[in-house]
Amino acid sequence: MSKNKVRLKIRRQDGPDKSSTRRWDVFDVPRLPRMSVVDALRYIQAEPVTVDGNRVAPVSWDCSCLEETCGACTMLIQGVAQQACGVLLDDIAPKGKLVVIEPLSKFPVVRDLVVDRTRMVADLVRLKAWIEIDGVFDTGEGLRENADHQRARYALSRCMMCGCCVEACPNVNDASVFVGAAAINQVRLINMRPSDDGHRVERLDGMMRRGGVAECGKAQLCAEVCPQLIPLTESIGHVARDTTKRLVSGWILGS
Repeated sequence: MSKNKVRLKIRRQDGPDKSSTRRWDVFDVPRLPRMSVVDALRYIQAEPVTVDGNRVAPVSWDCSCLEETCGACTMLIQGVAQQACGVLLDDIAPKGKLVVIEPLSKFPVVRDLVVDRTRMVADLVRLKAWIEIDGVFDTGEGLRENADHQRARYALSRCMMCGCCVEACPNVNDASVFVGAAAINQVRLINMRPSDDGHRVERLDGMMRRGGVAECGKAQLCAEVCPQLIPLTESIGHVARDTTKRLVSGWILGS
């Protein structure tokens, strides 16, 4: 391989059924200044020829913002869940080093590097981790919120559902239904709102059921890989304490 090129080994899969089409393809791309993984994938898309000289179908992947704010291009790069638009080849591939790219492993593969993250949305639905409204009404001024509380909630609101935390979590696997850090963080964010939408207790009850916060193994890998630097371990701790309070009050009040 030329020193002016980077070699990428990409996991391929033609559809959801991995039994017959799962394979590796290897490509060389030119080493250009500040070239990202997405740039390399675009080069391969335009000229999908492997190092063996075989012309193959272009690699499929998702991307949108190219600013590390949408989460669409999340994939495994060198074994780590990362945003492909923000990973530079010069940073991960010194001359002669192979770059290995795979789809996220905790989600069903649609094709190649494209995965279906529906499970994350389904968990939010199950936990009612959203604000219910039935229209837009002029109800006057909202409740005042101090600046510290606003800053705390803003830090939690940066989640883009990229799936990095789910991918890194050892407690999310085929044998568990653990919702993962993103859903727990969202429950904390919504329950921190100054006004009560009537579902705070219901969300905590959901967190106390199978797959809830008690199934977190405290590995803390979620916070390490979060591209938005969300304090996920803090959210897990807060929700765990809130569920304990809810459990005790339920015993006392019989609810």
